[in-house]
Amino acid sequence: MPSAFTKDELLSAPVRHIDIKQLNIVPLIDQMSDTAFQARNLARAATILDLMQQDKECAVILTLAGSLISAGLKQVIIDMIDNNMVDAIVSTGANIVDQDFFEALGFHHYKGTPFIDDAILRELHIDRIYDTFIDEDDLRVCDDTTAIIANAMQPGTYSSREFIVEMAKYIEANNLDRNSIVYKAYEKGVPIFCPAFSDCSAGFGLVHHQWNNPEQHVAIDSVKDFRELTRIKIENDKTGIFMIGGGVPKNFTQDIVVAAEVLGHDEVSMHTYAVQITVADERDGALSGSTLKEASSWGKVDTVHEQMVFSEATIALPLIAGYAWHKRNREGRQPKNFNATLDGKQVTV
Repeated sequence: MPSAFTKDELLSAPVRHIDIKQLNIVPLIDQMSDTAFQARNLARAATILDLMQQDKECAVILTLAGSLISAGLKQVIIDMIDNNMVDAIVSTGANIVDQDFFEALGFHHYKGTPFIDDAILRELHIDRIYDTFIDEDDLRVCDDTTAIIANAMQPGTYSSREFIVEMAKYIEANNLDRNSIVYKAYEKGVPIFCPAFSDCSAGFGLVHHQWNNPEQHVAIDSVKDFRELTRIKIENDKTGIFMIGGGVPKNFTQDIVVAAEVLGHDEVSMHTYAVQITVADERDGALSGSTLKEASSWGKVDTVHEQMVFSEATIALPLIAGYAWHKRNREGRQPKNFNATLDGKQVTV
């Protein structure tokens, strides 16, 4: 049956990214600290993120899971990077490639609706993430671009971090949109790790690249990712983690404490500060909802400054990050430039 909608009609209202700089929400969050339930938890989480900013020795690791950039949270993360509030990022590939890099290429995510026949969307080459639409034809361009980047690299094994640096260089060389997490992190020397890198547009591009270059090609080594992030923990012992969602990025980041011990660094500290935003339930034993107190039993997270916030990320992330941004304790934090450290370069401040 022919669709009652055209593609242009359905892809007419771009998602606009939240700007935490526009509104000082510190008084609101301070009031929430005297309330109850998730409001009080959120307020405590905001103060813990602010403690990470006050502690200039602390390396802050941001983890990203779920569909965040497509939902309008890109600018929140960029503002954190720009203001030295984040020193490393661990993410799903989708957030970094299919969403952030996708927008750097000039494409958009669009306001949609879950109340539509998905067969119609399929016919029009429109992909849906709950109430957000994406042009599938644009997404294929993103897939192809990752293959182009791989084709231009020397054959060999790379960490996802190293490949994402090449993505940033591609943005620069082709004069694309630099208001990008990928590019801003590159400017600041903030490493981005995607431990399951093939589970996104990069996977399609890399499988195309390897299929057509079977003898000599680029490959992504997730163990190298683990080793590089563990090295950050070894060289900067005091760490704080700000986790949006759960999944692989959460566990990967928590595990570096144990990995450092396995490598003989028995004196390494558990993560000093930890905040997680999630809607997952802990009762089924799955990772995304497991509490930070549970992580302490594994020797991963200290329990003095930890807070779970059971809230959807599009609500909680702007409030928590906005609180820390407007408290201004980020001022005086210097970029740690872990990219230079991992590449064996001299770090200059």
